[in-house]
Formats: sequence, structure tokens, C-alpha cells
Amino acid sequence: MQALSPSPTTTGTPNPLRTRQPTTTTTRLSFHPSQLTIRCSAFGRNGAVSGTRADWQSSCAILASKVLSSQQTPAAGDGGAGEKPDEITTVNGHKTLNLLPIVSTAAATAAATTTNNLPKPLSLSTDFSPAPMHGSTLRVAYQGVPGAYSEAAAGKAYPGCEAIPCDQFEVAFQAVELWIADRAVLPVENSLGGSIHRNYDLLLRHRLHIVGEVQLPVHHCLLALPGVRKEYLTRVISHPQALAQCEHTLTKLGLNVTREAVDDTAGAAEYVATQSLRDTAAIASARAADLYGLQILADGIQDDSGNVTRFVMLAREPIIPRTDRPFKTSIVFATHDNGEGKGTSSLFKVLSAFAFRNISLTKIESRPHRHRPIRLVDDANVGTAKHFEYMFYVDFEASMAEPRAQNALAEVQEFTSFLRVLGSYPMDMSPWSPSRSDDQ
Repeated sequence: MQALSPSPTTTGTPNPLRTRQPTTTTTRLSFHPSQLTIRCSAFGRNGAVSGTRADWQSSCAILASKVLSSQQTPAAGDGGAGEKPDEITTVNGHKTLNLLPIVSTAAATAAATTTNNLPKPLSLSTDFSPAPMHGSTLRVAYQGVPGAYSEAAAGKAYPGCEAIPCDQFEVAFQAVELWIADRAVLPVENSLGGSIHRNYDLLLRHRLHIVGEVQLPVHHCLLALPGVRKEYLTRVISHPQALAQCEHTLTKLGLNVTREAVDDTAGAAEYVATQSLRDTAAIASARAADLYGLQILADGIQDDSGNVTRFVMLAREPIIPRTDRPFKTSIVFATHDNGEGKGTSSLFKVLSAFAFRNISLTKIESRPHRHRPIRLVDDANVGTAKHFEYMFYVDFEASMAEPRAQNALAEVQEFTSFLRVLGSYPMDMSPWSPSRSDDQ
């Protein structure tokens, strides 16, 4: 078949594609077996193609497939001698390799059933963030070693993900920023131990966005080497939060041991196992015991069965706020001072902006301002009374897609010297039950 080219003979009107047929020459592409008519992008003035390059390429691809289909059946008047499909090499100068012929409706319906095995699109019950660009398994950074509670939180937030352990919280932030990981899942507060201040400071220092949250019940166990008994112990090591959460239970067990803090719970279990410490126990999860070959001396040793840690999910790009499910928004701000000691009144005005709009606050956390740690009370700056300058972290139950949230932040901006939205994200609405010893 010959290459197709625009007709140069007609002026003042669009020039359709023209091809030479054995019997007739028309301004449309007509193939006798099925009387198919395909028209590529119309030509504008001076023979220029109207439409985008993508439209042109798409039309040509469709045209080529029609040509291939028509050649599979001998044309009438050709004596049954039609060209073979592999003899069609070009359409408008472009090679037509691996073209698919047009199939019947029944065949197309049958072929469509094979799409059931393709990945399903994201739904409201999953993460709203963009998919990873590399096309492989989602990579999620967490602080700790395998067996840490943060690893379990990463698995709950992103089932089937590739968890990437990091030795420090800041390393997890950097892993996402440097595209080593797609997300990070990090703790920000615990129902017994309170806030993890380090991560609040890192949220302000780095430019990642909160795209979700997950709440994980914490179930602590006392772990030691196989064969070790409680009375042999002289030391218990774990993360400072875990030691604080099990303080009373350790006392009730009658253990005369010293408490030593390490970076994370699973790291404590790993240290006991690798160093073969028979006088030391670790507070960690039951999974850490399985991973590192330790025995559980005591199960469920947290002081409160309602021990829950809240984690946030971080990404390089924010998500699009929605209004069709409960959302939470996190912000950080600094109030105006103007050297008059009016920080308290400014904070009241900020909080009133949410109260007047019936927006519930779920958290307010203050941290010293790193660049302005001290402010003087009087205008002359000669007084002796000084106060810390604070940054305030606030979580409130509203989506940034709601006008009331937008109006509230517009009013807040009038009373603050600094305001940043850390993220507007779906709330964790998964059911939760208190941790019990029979859960493990």
C-alpha cells in the first residue's frame, strides 16, 4: 500500500487525506469489505494540520489498524488477491509495526474480561497520595530496626509495602526527600508518654507533607535470652517511651533492675540477642522476640491497656483535600509579639477563629522558637522579665477543602507572624480495641 499524503489541489477548504485505489479516487478512505471510513485530523489553512500532535498520532494509529483489517480479507474485484498484513509497512511515512486488527464485538467483550487482573484504582479507603514514580513496590521509611512498632505502623498504613529501616528520625525524613523512599511513617505522640518532640521539630525543619495518620495499639513484652529467669536480671533496656510506659509494672514484678534507654524497642531486643546478655532484658514487641530468638518473660507489661501511638505518614507532595470523609489538618504558627508582651492575647484570638466556626481542636503543642528563644516584656527592652518565644502546633478536625477551614486560617494569619499548613489528610477511622495479653 502506498503512503498517504494530504491533497494539494483543493484551496479554501479543508484538505482531507487521499489515497489511490484500483477503481476509484475519493476524498475519504473507503475500504470496500466493510465500507469503513476513517478521517484523520482536518487540515486548516495552508494545509496545516489542526489539533495536537497526540491527536494526529492517535488518528494515524487508528487508520493503520483499519488498513490492516481491510487487507486481511480479499477486496471485491481483486480476484481474492489482497495484500498480506506484513506487507503494509508505512502509513503517512510512519512504520506500522505490531498493529492490532479490529475485532468483532463479541471478541472484544471476551478480551475485556482479561482486564480484571489489572491493578484497581485507588479508593477513598486507601492513600490519596500520588503513586510512586518508579513503578515498583511502595517504599516506606521508618525509624528503628525490623520488629519495631514503627515497622508495624508502616505495614498498617501501607499494606504490602517495602519497609526501609532508618537509624534516626531525621534519616527517615531525608530518605523521602532524596527519593530513596516514597513515604515515611513516624510517631508523633503516645497516649501515655505524650508527644515525640523531636519529630515535631523535624516537621518544621523539613518540607515534607503529612498525607495521613495511623494509630497503633502498643503491646509491650519483657524479652530475654532462652533459659534466663527474671531473678537473673540486673538491667532492662528499651526506648525511653517504652520504659516510661512500663514503669509501674516492672516495679510490681519485683525486679531490682536498672533502666537504660536506647534508640528503639526492637534495637534493644537485637542488642540483647547479638551480645548474648544473660543479665539484661529488653522491652519490645512479640514480633521482635520471634525475629531475634528471645523468650517472653512477661506479656503485656504496659501500665495502661489503652496504650496507643499515633503515627503520621509523610510524602514529598501534599494530597488533594476532600469533603466526603472526615479530614484532619495540621498547622504550625508563631503569634505576633510586637515587643508588647501580647503573645497570650494573640493566641486567644487564634483559637477563637476556630471556636467561632465550630471547628474542634484535637491537639495543641508548643515548642520554643529556635531562632527567637527569648522575648522581653517591656517596650524599652530593658526589663528583667523575659519569656520564651513559642511555635504552636495545632491539629483541627476539618478539611482545607471546607470554606470554614479556609476562613479560619485567613483570620489566623492576621494574628500570626508565621503560619504553615503541614498537611490536610484523612483521619484514621479504623476500629480500635485495648491491647490485651491474649491478643498476641
